[in-house]
Amino acid sequence: MFKKILIANRGEIACRVAATARRMGIQTVAVYSDADAGAKHVQACDEAVHVGGSAPKDSYLRWERILQAAKDTGAEAVHPGYGFLSENEDFAKACAAAGLVFIGPPASAILAMGLKAESKRLMEAAGVPLVPGYHGADQDPALLQAEADRIGYPALIKASAGGGGKGMRVVEKSEDFTVALASCQREAINSFGSDAVLIEKYVQRPRHIEIQVFGDTHGNCVFLFERDCSVQRRHQKVLEEAPAPGMTETLRAQMGAAAVAAAKAVNYVGAGTVEFIVEQTAYDQPESMRFFFMEMNTRLQVEHPVTEAITGLDLVEWQLRVACGEPLPLRQDQLRIHGHAMEARICAENPDNNFLPATGTLQVYRKPQASSFERSTVRIDDGVREGDTISPFYDSMVAKLIVHGDTRAQALARLDTALAQTHIVGLNNNVQFLRYVVRSDAFAKAQLDTALIQREAAVLFQQDKVGLPAAVAAVVAHSLQAEKALQGQDPFSRRDGWQSHGVAQRRFEFVWQDQPRSARLNCLHDGALSLSLEGEEAVSGTLNFAPDGAGLWVQWDGARCFSQIDWQGETAHIFTPQGATRITVLDPLTHAGEAAQEGGRLTAPMPGKVVSFAVKAGDKVKAGQALAVMEAMKMEHTISAPKDGTVAELLYAPGDQVADGAELLKLG
Repeated sequence: MFKKILIANRGEIACRVAATARRMGIQTVAVYSDADAGAKHVQACDEAVHVGGSAPKDSYLRWERILQAAKDTGAEAVHPGYGFLSENEDFAKACAAAGLVFIGPPASAILAMGLKAESKRLMEAAGVPLVPGYHGADQDPALLQAEADRIGYPALIKASAGGGGKGMRVVEKSEDFTVALASCQREAINSFGSDAVLIEKYVQRPRHIEIQVFGDTHGNCVFLFERDCSVQRRHQKVLEEAPAPGMTETLRAQMGAAAVAAAKAVNYVGAGTVEFIVEQTAYDQPESMRFFFMEMNTRLQVEHPVTEAITGLDLVEWQLRVACGEPLPLRQDQLRIHGHAMEARICAENPDNNFLPATGTLQVYRKPQASSFERSTVRIDDGVREGDTISPFYDSMVAKLIVHGDTRAQALARLDTALAQTHIVGLNNNVQFLRYVVRSDAFAKAQLDTALIQREAAVLFQQDKVGLPAAVAAVVAHSLQAEKALQGQDPFSRRDGWQSHGVAQRRFEFVWQDQPRSARLNCLHDGALSLSLEGEEAVSGTLNFAPDGAGLWVQWDGARCFSQIDWQGETAHIFTPQGATRITVLDPLTHAGEAAQEGGRLTAPMPGKVVSFAVKAGDKVKAGQALAVMEAMKMEHTISAPKDGTVAELLYAPGDQVADGAELLKLG
């Protein structure tokens, strides 16, 4: 076994690999960029080497520096994690040339499966079912459009060298093809260095089911069952689970055999995932499902923990053993499925604003208590700590929350509970959105396809399960509790509304869901309270503070609710078992006379780079018209006109880096 390995990655996957290496007695070397000098993965390893600037192209993609770091520290092998260099055949070859073991498949397998068009041809020869499409080398735009017209719409444009939903667009009609193609090619060349694309028929009501495969250098290859990754946004996975709901033993055997055939076609070694699109005529008719090869990811997947949970295996340990030349630890007939597992990807993003990535500091990062690694009930994989910054340079994922249960229903309940115990303050995040998905009827009933989020939009977006009365009551109670702690128990020095007789009132001004509101708290001499919200019926109740100070119980109109509050300036972030919300409490002296928000501004919704402008000064535009394209966190974002008007001035040029909130152009 190796004595020392270098981990050529960052974040949670670097921490994940380091944990297994430590358990196996293997020393680890981390690499880090300027932005990651104090990162969690740096401290998780035995040694660390600085490899360059914050942008990936200046650090984590500079493989010559990474190889030098391995040589300088005496590492024997390199684990690439996922993303960055994990599927770069040149890097795999360079490792071998430098006398290092690449903990992954042979470069030839990476090359064969990395080019989607080539992999489709290989799979066709191996007898693996394919979706109708065009996978040719001729990339003339006119030919590509003609092929899309021939295949029929909706059609899917996909970067040939791509992955992770980047360089991918669904085109609904022929006249939209040219613009979608250009956007795909820009994104593809920025992410993968190649603008080659392929065209496929877009399968209706599709499920995304993938098979985990593992090969060794002795000619053995097995599949470790399947994962359902159908719940997606922007072609990127949100929730994954194993095994796939509704999977029959016959279909599992067929898909597993096809995945093994795909791996053997390229002499695959190590961990890989064969991804299939599964067509279904109805959600409750699994016998009608048909599967088609989509692609093979020649690396460990983000969602590998759900496979570990249902098999009780450590896939990183398997990677290390296979890379050392050992045979696979188990045969196919020795592998078993135990229970059900789910994984939720917690990301810094705003689901209510088209999942716009967010940056900022994790001022509060409270996680559910994890259990043991093997067959754990609750597991958290992350590469951040409270106080860390989520920067614009890397992926927006904060953590992965994994749960395991005896049944899907038990796993579902455990995931909702664990999400409710996850509190993040300091940046926009998708924790509550994930809870809405988990608690939706469609997901609970396993009515799965890649359009689930769009189908269930009415119950997933712009939601608030706490409600205004409970939220205001919690904030008022918290304020009174804080004052009581500061002023002691002398009733004549308290400012919480107590008085010896009669009724006292306190007025609260606040903003909830971007709307200014007010409330009056009536404090009676017998300790009873009545809360009156402007425009709503008064509610009454009592306050009971939790003895440990970790939160407070509020009872209003017979409903008893436990809440915890974290403050960010004047904004109270309220967490309850029912959900989370936030209220900004206004100081009338501070906020009186504030000017109305200036109109006509178009600002960057996040730090990033200006890709292009679709208008010039003097152009007349309509509300909703695309004005500019920005790139941040490896994705493109279109800036649209909020109203009709005339472009007065462009304030930046394509290629410029801009800060969050920077005004991009003036609209008159």
